[in-house]
Amino acid sequence: MTHSDLARRIHAVSHLTGRFTLRSGRTATEYFDKYRFEADPVLLDEIARRMAPLVPDGTEVLAGLEMGGIPVVTALGRHTGLPCAFVRKEAKAYGTCRLAEGAEVAGRRVLVVEDVVTSGGQIVLSTADLRGLGATVREALCVIDREQGGAEALAEAGIRLLSLLTADDLRTAAEPQ
Repeated sequence: MTHSDLARRIHAVSHLTGRFTLRSGRTATEYFDKYRFEADPVLLDEIARRMAPLVPDGTEVLAGLEMGGIPVVTALGRHTGLPCAFVRKEAKAYGTCRLAEGAEVAGRRVLVVEDVVTSGGQIVLSTADLRGLGATVREALCVIDREQGGAEALAEAGIRLLSLLTADDLRTAAEPQ
């Protein structure tokens, strides 16, 4: 499967049109329903295989953000052999009461993994939390960058955004050949 084939497949499975309110509060007329590609084990495995070479050298832990980043980080961990942490939006008030479950992040170089990035807001918040726990976070990796200011917002927070695909990649791949 080529890069364009993968983009075309993701677009076919997850692209919706209509009126959608995004996490950032913005409204959009197109939406990439990440759960549609995350729920397809064959497609998710191919996505993770393609993301593995994008993991920066020196990464010690992959940190998937609740909720969409969790299946992506789990699949990516299978391809890289790196341990995974599962990062909540806020620490739960029972059980372990932890913000980051799974692999220990303190004192380790952590790569934040997300499914779709629009404004980058949740990555900025979660990175601040991870840094507060003692993690070193320099990059975030996503499946789709919607190209709506997320990379710039992350850069302001000292985070470089790496992406497998952009919204433009998906639109271009979906055009008739």
